Amino acid sequence: MKKIVIFASGSGSNAENIIQYFSQKPEFCIKKIYCNVPDAYVLERAKKYHVPTCVFTREEFRNPDKLLHQLQAEETDFIVLAGFLWLLPTCITTAYPNRIINIHPALLPAYGGKGMYGHHVHEAVIAAGEKESGITIHYVNEHYDSGAIIFQASCPVLPTDTPDTLAARVHELEYAHFPRVIEETLRTK
Repeated sequence: MKKIVIFASGSGSNAENIIQYFSQKPEFCIKKIYCNVPDAYVLERAKKYHVPTCVFTREEFRNPDKLLHQLQAEETDFIVLAGFLWLLPTCITTAYPNRIINIHPALLPAYGGKGMYGHHVHEAVIAAGEKESGITIHYVNEHYDSGAIIFQASCPVLPTDTPDTLAARVHELEYAHFPRVIEETLRTK
């Protein structure tokens, strides 16, 4: 059985979608949700599915003797970032090469990097007059949004779009593709 942990910082809709998807796949286990925001709604979603959680501080996150050892002790096979906003420490990216993936709400390499998340991305896409946006699922390395691309899917940017309407269309792509791409990627490991 492959053990997956999810790192999330916010509401956790992608995390919940992943949990639901893998609940029908006995060869995979969502082992735990790691979260850096003590009151993030993802923790409630995890509770609903009886998935254990771990809330950590920035100090604990940066301490390789803390978080990395915990991941290794839990025999983590794969890490999924689902709305997690901090850059992973090098000790974790080095310990899990090509075994950490992230989803980004734009077509990388455009509109990626530090500070480019959520509505910031959608605002930038609309302000630039782009005709298309979408999602990028990529491996995680020691830099924001620069790991090798695994999968992309696109959607139109309409002349009447606001960041919220574009976000809704991008979320549909996330829900449709992220769990499946995680499974396909895991099956190659």
